[in-house]
Amino acid sequence: MFDAATARQLRRTDFPPDFRWGCSTSSYQIEGAVGEDGRGESIWDRFCAQPGHIRDGSSGAVACDHYHRWPEDLDLARSLGVNAYRFSIAWPRIQPSGRGPALEAGLDFYERLIDGMLERGLQPWATLYHWDLPQALQDQGGWAERRTVDAFVDYAGLVVRRLGDRVRHWITHNEPWCTAFLGHAEGCHAPGLKDFGAAIQVCHHLLLSHGLAVPVIRQACPGAQVGITLSLHPIHAASDSPADQAAVQRHDGLRNRWFLDPLHGHGYPADTLALLGKLAPQVAPGDLAAIATRTDFLGINYYFPEEVADAPGQGVLRTRVVEREGVERTAFGWEVSPEGMVTLLARVQRDYTPGPIYLTENGSTWDDTLGPDGQVHDTQRLDYLARHLAAAREAMRQGVLLKGYFAWSLLDNFEWAEGYTRRFGLTYVDYPTQRRLLKDSGQWYARFLHA
Repeated sequence: MFDAATARQLRRTDFPPDFRWGCSTSSYQIEGAVGEDGRGESIWDRFCAQPGHIRDGSSGAVACDHYHRWPEDLDLARSLGVNAYRFSIAWPRIQPSGRGPALEAGLDFYERLIDGMLERGLQPWATLYHWDLPQALQDQGGWAERRTVDAFVDYAGLVVRRLGDRVRHWITHNEPWCTAFLGHAEGCHAPGLKDFGAAIQVCHHLLLSHGLAVPVIRQACPGAQVGITLSLHPIHAASDSPADQAAVQRHDGLRNRWFLDPLHGHGYPADTLALLGKLAPQVAPGDLAAIATRTDFLGINYYFPEEVADAPGQGVLRTRVVEREGVERTAFGWEVSPEGMVTLLARVQRDYTPGPIYLTENGSTWDDTLGPDGQVHDTQRLDYLARHLAAAREAMRQGVLLKGYFAWSLLDNFEWAEGYTRRFGLTYVDYPTQRRLLKDSGQWYARFLHA
């Protein structure tokens, strides 16, 4: 449906004049400087230090050295023609122990960064939590403890009171599913725990901290636009069998509806609660009302669809994810499906009418190499980008209130458990020298935006 050659003919004028165009980054993945200016230890610092956790044995200690090279990186973003820049704030730079007064050096850094965005015509979109919890809070139980909810709300207030005069768009959490399940059930992300029941409780505390932070952000920044970013997936059955069809409903319950339902005032899905049984989260009176606090937009990160089959006896959901044969996949093994993005966005619009939707992340990883001409000819990423922009336009044609698109990512960076073995950037980063080079995909995005 979304032919690459046709998609490459897209024009910026095919989208509304007020459509927001951006690129996304996150603090731990690009900043480096983990021991500078009083920054505290994060759970990712600790996780990376333990052998076997990161594919190439690396860490984000240096990453893209964005902490020192941010002017160059913002110049890159401006050269693309984007009018928005999504970044995240490192909690350990603001409160090294996760509590207490704000560290001036940390706030000063983000002030300089935001001022640099504004000077370049980039609208700042700040994410308050992109996975780098202060290790001191983890030592006290982390997100599994309700006290961390209060700590996050205090942290949000500190940041917004200082930066809210320049930042109007705030995202509380990035992908709470990943924080909860990759970090607390599968153990492949920090803090590296394998406790499914704890992951369920972590989900609740993340959502609760979001809901309680929203009014604090609005009070500190009148006129603020506040939302949350979810990682969502269209889910299909591996076959037409009734068993596999039922597996879709179970998998969707914890993958998508577990977050979408309570955020939109429906509480946790009853069928998923029944499956969880005694593993269901502890919910205090007033929690669900707080989670359902009105937001101004919904951020969606879309990468790939999932196909599931019935798997009796396999986990609480009794499902397993299967890989379809004969489909295009990225170097990460993720299925390439712009059609899936249309399906997902239309479903969210139909079932939840969330107000404005922003694609806050969408991108792909390939085996990028410098060619003999010194350039990176990432044709597959270019086609991926063009096809997904065509899908975004189609979703809008079908009635989705899509208001912006943020490409992931501006830079190659530290890709969590994969270390530096995966590259998502529109810009190639030569890590030994920190030289930046715009790839063919980045050059196409710039031509598209400048046309």
